[in-house]
Amino acid sequence: MPANQINPLLNLFPLVIIFAIFYFMIIKPQRIREKQHQKMLSELSKNDEVVTTGGIHGVITNVKEKTVTLKIDDNVKIELEKSCIAYVKKKNA
Repeated sequence: MPANQINPLLNLFPLVIIFAIFYFMIIKPQRIREKQHQKMLSELSKNDEVVTTGGIHGVITNVKEKTVTLKIDDNVKIELEKSCIAYVKKKNA
């Protein structure tokens, strides 16, 4: 191998560094947030005050396997997929 040629494996080094930065700054934090969201959804219970991804505030009146029923006003209840719950405002026991 002549002295002025660079090893072809060294050409891949910048790509590996870029992928590592991309993984630790974007992919890994997103996976952590997804796990936290799934944990929050599995712990939903009756009387929790929640906010949906659409911005609807309500109180959970019933929890099923894949859906929840929200009371959003007097005599107004809606049934939503659990995945539509953005976050829990108050956890009531």
